[in-house]
Amino acid sequence: MKTVISIITIIGIIVLGYLLYDSIREPIAFKNEKEKREQAVINKLKKIREVQEVYRAVTGDFAGNFDSLKHVIRTGQIPILKVEGDPDDPTGGEFTVDTLYFSAADSVESLGINLDSLEYVPYSSGATFDISADTMTYQQTLVNVVEVGVQRKKFMGKYADARFAKYDNSYDPDSKLKFGNMESPNTAGNWE
Repeated sequence: MKTVISIITIIGIIVLGYLLYDSIREPIAFKNEKEKREQAVINKLKKIREVQEVYRAVTGDFAGNFDSLKHVIRTGQIPILKVEGDPDDPTGGEFTVDTLYFSAADSVESLGINLDSLEYVPYSSGATFDISADTMTYQQTLVNVVEVGVQRKKFMGKYADARFAKYDNSYDPDSKLKFGNMESPNTAGNWE
């Protein structure tokens, strides 16, 4: 009888030890995976924001979809004004203004950005970022606005469940990681 009780006690200790180990391992694994995946998505959003700024330099507004964004970047030219002399010279000295054009694609490629995979969310098995662009009146001025983002549940894999909020009070798988805002003219990311 003592042997049976000893075996049951040893099995109970092993089970409790495993449950203790698992209760410590899961929050650490969640935190590590969340940080890794969110950082990859943030890095991609920063690249998209840079490409949107190049697009705006070419067209004057933001792209509302990735097809337009890629087409304009591949075919567009960025105008740069070259001024020789001083246009504010009170003596009336001569000055010249010349417009130079640079390839938008070269600008983007110099940043190390691959346009072919720009819209795909890391760790998502092919999901794409949501993208919106429009104009709005802000302080009596018509301004361009843009918003690009993705819900966390699309890239968090097995951690895309609200039950993991017990390890991070700010975690909501339905919330978006994004930059820009359709309600105000800024391109700041909500991670900044």
